[in-house]
Amino acid sequence: MRVLVALGGNALLRRGQRPDADVQRENVRLAAASLARLAVEHEVIVTHGNGPQVGVLALESAHDPNLSRPYPLDTIGAETQGMIGYWLLQALQNALPGRQVASLVNQTLVSAVDPAFDDPTKFVGQVYEKEEAEKLAAEYGWTVKRDGAHWRRVVPSPAPQRVVETRLIRRLVRDGVLTICAGGGGVPVIRNEVGQLQGIEAVVDKDLTASVLAEALEADVFMSLTDVPRVARHFGTPRQEEIGHTTPHELRAEHFPAGSMGPKVEAVARFVETTGDMAAIGRLEDAALILEGKAGTIVTPNATWPLASTL
Repeated sequence: MRVLVALGGNALLRRGQRPDADVQRENVRLAAASLARLAVEHEVIVTHGNGPQVGVLALESAHDPNLSRPYPLDTIGAETQGMIGYWLLQALQNALPGRQVASLVNQTLVSAVDPAFDDPTKFVGQVYEKEEAEKLAAEYGWTVKRDGAHWRRVVPSPAPQRVVETRLIRRLVRDGVLTICAGGGGVPVIRNEVGQLQGIEAVVDKDLTASVLAEALEADVFMSLTDVPRVARHFGTPRQEEIGHTTPHELRAEHFPAGSMGPKVEAVARFVETTGDMAAIGRLEDAALILEGKAGTIVTPNATWPLASTL
């Protein structure tokens, strides 16, 4: 079975953790252990988030006195793809001796006139108290919004049209290579007035890119893995209720925050609607159980889909 796994940024750098390299590498090692169990029996493609890491590098760049201007977000996106991709590559090679593993830096095509450029929603970087967030916003020209009990920087997140290197990824997968790709949603690029690719200031949502890629690669299952066990209605309130099995139609009837769970829900719903296959949202450590329908939020075309009776 071909399974595309999208690792959330918070699964690789948990809230409250320092963004030190050794902390993140240990988290990646644990993530690789869960992914390796899947890869023993299935054809696995891995994508990953980079929201926390992009924020850290963007802040470093803004503080660097040797730069006349900070590095643009597309360049920082490429940096984080290389960094996290390397950590995952090595951890998976160590967990699966003899298995061929590749990590790619990818571009993701977006529209230059996407309305997301006028309404930033993608959270990047660490969390702040409101006063500190507003101070940083004034100093660096950021847009900040509330993220739960804290505040974070938000940047434009245009819709992915296509991963530019899809044909290359497909070839690797067909050759049995465990492929890490489209990290952080891919480096956002547009086609300029002469038809050439050109980077643009944004961060593409990694779940939406993963959904587009999963469809293009004809994945049988698409899993978005994060640090929560299931999608929940009325999250953070006394009425909170976890969702076990659902359909795209039922999910779309709910309301989820645009900067966090919303894109994950949209991504899995689109994949299921387009392909008629299964998608899921859940914890990284539950990956194998999710594939068996025993954990996470399982999304299928309808309530009579074959696996539905076991959920």
